[in-house]
Amino acid sequence: MAFDQIAVIGAGAWGLALTNVLTRAGRSVTLGTRDPASAAAITMQQESPRLPGIKLHDQVRVMAATAGVARSDAILVVVPAQQLRAVATMIAPALTKGTPVIACAKGIERGTHKFMTEVIAECAPAALPAILSGPSFAGDVARGLPTAVTLAAADDAVAAALAQALGSTTFRPYHTTDIRGVEIGGAAKNVLAIAAGIVSGRGLGASAAAALTTRGFAELFRFGDAFGARPETLTGLSGLGDLILTCSSPQSRNFSLGVALGQGEPPRATQSGRKLAEGAFTAPVLVEMAKHRGIEMPIASAVAAILNGTLDIDAAIENLMTRPFKAEG
Repeated sequence: MAFDQIAVIGAGAWGLALTNVLTRAGRSVTLGTRDPASAAAITMQQESPRLPGIKLHDQVRVMAATAGVARSDAILVVVPAQQLRAVATMIAPALTKGTPVIACAKGIERGTHKFMTEVIAECAPAALPAILSGPSFAGDVARGLPTAVTLAAADDAVAAALAQALGSTTFRPYHTTDIRGVEIGGAAKNVLAIAAGIVSGRGLGASAAAALTTRGFAELFRFGDAFGARPETLTGLSGLGDLILTCSSPQSRNFSLGVALGQGEPPRATQSGRKLAEGAFTAPVLVEMAKHRGIEMPIASAVAAILNGTLDIDAAIENLMTRPFKAEG
């Protein structure tokens, strides 16, 4: 199967980066924005204000995300997790049955507790849901720096063909059918990255950062295991790999949010006027889902409590350090 005509919906930094990925791979690309004015501005300037200095290939078509975008061979939806439902609903009427719709957000829908591919399946029944995730910063990818990610779809042949369509000498997608594992890795690591940022912002040292990341991964793994994720996915690029990247760099929005919290900014102030940090929306959902399944996630729970203002950072640290001693696992 060939995926030569590919659409990207969402003209933020990650959307522009993936547009560049597709043009390097030799695909015919349409970039869909959510309003005509934005489409006109990007066409005129040949770049997105979300990623200044990175030019679009002159053959990329830019249009409002309408039926024309939905008639592509495959569609990458590059909008925040909490906005995916609206976009999937908008493109659903024009989709051809079996068209891959690839979620590129790392989150879980609030209220419904649905993963990204579940939202696509519900809102666009004709779509073939897929997910793209892994250790990647938009600026690096847009500039063509070497990056490896994971692409998951229920049909292995489709996943392999999509990986081939996106792949190039600088962007390497590995493919899998473990959709849930890829989704959980991307969503959970954002929450844990906020905790890592708090450790950095509080000046707690490299030893604490290493402990936090390691114990955070244990939480991610327990959560994934409870939802049927494969171990090799959780320890792969979209799980452990993405966690390592996001917990160690100020380029991460979630890490930067945590740093601000660790330096004493109140939760509301850290989230207003900042670039979107998906982990702030995912944290309470992740904790609710973990409690429902009886999964122990003390770090994620502490992050959720700090964000909603029911626990201060010093108390959270004390609570974590005074938990009962037990065997590692």
